[in-house]
Amino acid sequence: MTRFRVRFTPEAEADLLRLFDFLLEQDLAAAESAREAIAKAIELLEVFPFSCRKALGGDGNPFLRELIIPFGAAGYVALFEIENRDTVTVLAVRHQREEDYH
Repeated sequence: MTRFRVRFTPEAEADLLRLFDFLLEQDLAAAESAREAIAKAIELLEVFPFSCRKALGGDGNPFLRELIIPFGAAGYVALFEIENRDTVTVLAVRHQREEDYH
């Protein structure tokens, strides 16, 4: 079975830090649980990136997709692109209640 290498753009890394910092101000345990939920969900991209939904507004690019990450009452959404048969790139991460990706 092919395993994809998952990499993050600097913008996606900044998104993760922003989301973590927001929760960290509220509740350390929740921040750690969110980090674990996101990390576990990202593991899916190593094996099954094509199982995720196609991103809306992606100019019809079938390789631009979204991973839904359940957490609490809402969760997160990771926008990613299947670059080639070896690499998946996470472009952005947002909370589901946010307007759009930053």
